[in-house]
Amino acid sequence: MILVTGATGNVGRHLVGELLCANAKVRALTRDPATARLPGEVEVARTDAMPLDGVTAIFVNPAVFWSGLGDLLERAREHGVRRLVLLSSAAALSDDPANVIGAHHLEVERAIEETGLEWTFVRPGEFASNALAWEDTIRAGEPVREPYPDARSAPIHERDIAAVAARALLSDDLVGAKPVLSGPEALTHPRMVEIIGAAAGIPARFEEITPEQAREEMLSRPYMREGLIDVLLRMRAEAVNRDVEISPEVERITGRPARTFAEWAADHF
Repeated sequence: MILVTGATGNVGRHLVGELLCANAKVRALTRDPATARLPGEVEVARTDAMPLDGVTAIFVNPAVFWSGLGDLLERAREHGVRRLVLLSSAAALSDDPANVIGAHHLEVERAIEETGLEWTFVRPGEFASNALAWEDTIRAGEPVREPYPDARSAPIHERDIAAVAARALLSDDLVGAKPVLSGPEALTHPRMVEIIGAAAGIPARFEEITPEQAREEMLSRPYMREGLIDVLLRMRAEAVNRDVEISPEVERITGRPARTFAEWAADHF
């Protein structure tokens, strides 16, 4: 039995599908099983119950455990869990202690390493699904307003992250590995907005704003914290006109090329 935390999230839902295609038994954790809309063959349980009986491997989504893993790792050892696959972040490569994203993921990685269990840390860069935050704006005909229009990244499709995580859960190939994942091409946010517009068949515009304006807008969002906002803005500033390293890991691990942002946009718009 494989336990998937965050099973109704952008990565978790695709991961459940990947595991079912491999005929694995899946227990999916979600805050509200009644609204999970997962396939009937999946055993669905509440996240706060965290049932580990019969579980041999766990997919750990740290977004579910932002305040800490609690007793998850201790209980995993007690229940005979053999393997932990963590949805980490490429930010874990940062040596900047002020980078709260990297520091959080590194803390979780180190805690998992200390368990003595088998582990894999999947380290994606920018999620293509972050662009879903623009959907209402684009469909309303309004411009996407952000700073640093020349910042570049290689956004990755969540289905590719799920495919790599499934491989780590189902085979021994990635035990002890920390694959850094990216999409296949470097893009700016204005170009991403343009691609989404083409996929949706509607005009889509980008408008540059100052970092100060962006910070004020981000502060109004309930899930944003001040320290996190500063890190995100600094990361965008550092990405201006930089050379983006394209990771070959998705293709190496899955045997097929990473999906493009245009493919992601066609899937979602």
